[in-house]
Amino acid sequence: MAGSAGTPGTPRVLRAMNDRAALDLLLEHGPLSRTRIGKLTGLSKPTASQLLARLEAAGLVLATGTSEGRPGPNAQLYAVNPAAAHAAGLDVTPGRIRAAVADITGRTVGEYELPTPGRRPEQPVVRQVTDALDGAVKAAGLARDDLHRLVIGTPGAFDPGTGRLRYASHLPGWHSPTLLDELAAALPMPVEYENDVNLVAIAEQRLGAARGHGDFVLLWNQEGLGAALVLGGRLHRGWTGGAGEVGFLPVPGTPLVRQVTKANSGGYQELAGSQAIPRLARELGIGDVPAGPYAEAAAELVARAADHAGGPHRQLLQTYATRLATGLASLVSVLDPELVVLSGASLTAGGEVLRALIQAELEELAAPRPHLVVGDVREHPVLRGALESALATTRDEVFDTSR
Repeated sequence: MAGSAGTPGTPRVLRAMNDRAALDLLLEHGPLSRTRIGKLTGLSKPTASQLLARLEAAGLVLATGTSEGRPGPNAQLYAVNPAAAHAAGLDVTPGRIRAAVADITGRTVGEYELPTPGRRPEQPVVRQVTDALDGAVKAAGLARDDLHRLVIGTPGAFDPGTGRLRYASHLPGWHSPTLLDELAAALPMPVEYENDVNLVAIAEQRLGAARGHGDFVLLWNQEGLGAALVLGGRLHRGWTGGAGEVGFLPVPGTPLVRQVTKANSGGYQELAGSQAIPRLARELGIGDVPAGPYAEAAAELVARAADHAGGPHRQLLQTYATRLATGLASLVSVLDPELVVLSGASLTAGGEVLRALIQAELEELAAPRPHLVVGDVREHPVLRGALESALATTRDEVFDTSR
């Protein structure tokens, strides 16, 4: 029917497209004047004025003051209303759940961390999730019902066919076949689940080293070794959600690991995972190997090695680079990506020195030659990716003024 909300080219749809373009510009640039919005969108002054009045009436933009320091009269500035919607993200590991709430502009307004130590959780997972979320919601001065959407990042992936968590046997309490239904019943907002390394890739694609790239691999090395695959601008998750579980990959240099899901490990994890670095340091006679969690020890050793020009520290870094390139060679030979992003503390700690060593090794081991970069999103990248994922869907829904 002519004039219906969903018909392309109708005035309502065209207005909605202009509205969304203006809102995206405000998110990108911050406060803008009516004249500036008109120039950036190509709209006339009267049309831009009508657009801003419409968005202001809908509660999507606010008048935020006036421009200063320019010739002529000061102009009224407009910005996206931060309170138009809120979204939340959770980063789940065996030892803790980290939660955060962001307003629709992407600014984090509340954070909370819930320790979850022990192989057998003292509280049911549903209680852990709601407690962590409530802590962040309280810190933001909000209530659960104020959240538009929640994205939860975990190791492994929930099988879309069975709803059960796969590839993460080390995450206690998360393998019940009824867990997703229980969480849906306990939480008042839509909930999505995503692999933690996939969320790091989303963070790098939206905010970091992979901006503008539609085909890239993100290699993650911290508590575990994993990868995320972005092909044609979209995450590739695989049939069961297991795409990128490269820690299970058989590679030269280690014995074959059989029944990898029971072992929760494979050849590439054994060869180049964080737990291998302290062991390698001892084999090379490096003293003062840090105690404590292996991921933290590995990051410290890699950082130290990157600062040394030679000796066993440089040998550590070169051997580590060769091991990493061994698994990467299989990935890039199959996928031929434009870019490889190195992320996780056991990779980023080596900075440009480690990156250059891996790049040189990879160019000898594989025919494709993607460019390697070190990831930019260092602070809570899984959580940042969860928030970015939740905000993208939230903005699509809240900013749709054609409804």
